[in-house]
Amino acid sequence: MKERFADALYGLGWSTVKKLPEPAARALGRRVADVAWRRRGQGVRRLEANLARVVPDAGPERLRELSRAGMRTYMRYWMETFRLPTWSRERIARSFEGEDIHRLTDAIADDRGVILALPHMGNWDLAGAWLVTALDTPFATVVERLRPETLFDRFVAYRESLGMEVLPHTGGSLGKLARRLREGGLVCLVADRDLSASGVEVTFFGETARMPAGPAMLAQQTGALLLPVSLWFDDTPVMKGRVFPPVPVPESGTRAERTAVMTQALADAFAEGIAAHPQDWHMLQRLWLSDIAPRPGVREGR
Repeated sequence: MKERFADALYGLGWSTVKKLPEPAARALGRRVADVAWRRRGQGVRRLEANLARVVPDAGPERLRELSRAGMRTYMRYWMETFRLPTWSRERIARSFEGEDIHRLTDAIADDRGVILALPHMGNWDLAGAWLVTALDTPFATVVERLRPETLFDRFVAYRESLGMEVLPHTGGSLGKLARRLREGGLVCLVADRDLSASGVEVTFFGETARMPAGPAMLAQQTGALLLPVSLWFDDTPVMKGRVFPPVPVPESGTRAERTAVMTQALADAFAEGIAAHPQDWHMLQRLWLSDIAPRPGVREGR
């Protein structure tokens, strides 16, 4: 019943929100975000606990301000997501401005495979649509297999409508991505949370977390350039982003050792981007290992 309700809710969003005038959709997003924030449910408490690591000197009042801003940008992501299929190519192209984009465009011009790895920041779907429209560069990505299957199918159809090649997280996706990269293609991966429970341990804001090994492994296997990316919102309708310097493949060490070094470099770049714009990091789940197996009696978000 819960899964069917979630599917129906997302379906309502795509069918209704995209029909609203834009000012009304933005106002609705802020209203929903503020209601959720005031209720202080599990997701809001977890977001606040995560932000306490990002901004360790923040007091309770500052953390509450950040979590409120975070919920508003999270709902901005959803409002834009529901409306993106109705946007023109021109609207998408002017809705993103990036710093150091030349690191990406130079690699694309050289027909070199490129892996863009980013955290859950800003609106990664809008960034992907911008790649397809403004840079005329299709790409492949991986998505978590959601339940019910109809909800997963909605997200696949939505992202494919924006020009993305969408592969499920399970089912040999790594091999398919490697083939795309060897052909000189582009792969985009949201890579700040491990979904397999077998990722690489990294130090992230001073504590141990686990992040997926896929980006580093693909770079080693294919010779593709691995570029970290951060995204953020400001007070304008235009989303901003930054392409960080490429993560090099170490010249020595075992494959596992090289993967660990590269994944830590990704984590460091993510941390730099998140620290600069903490309110735009949409991490409402447990991330650090000390939180994944909480002590008995400890409530979520404490």
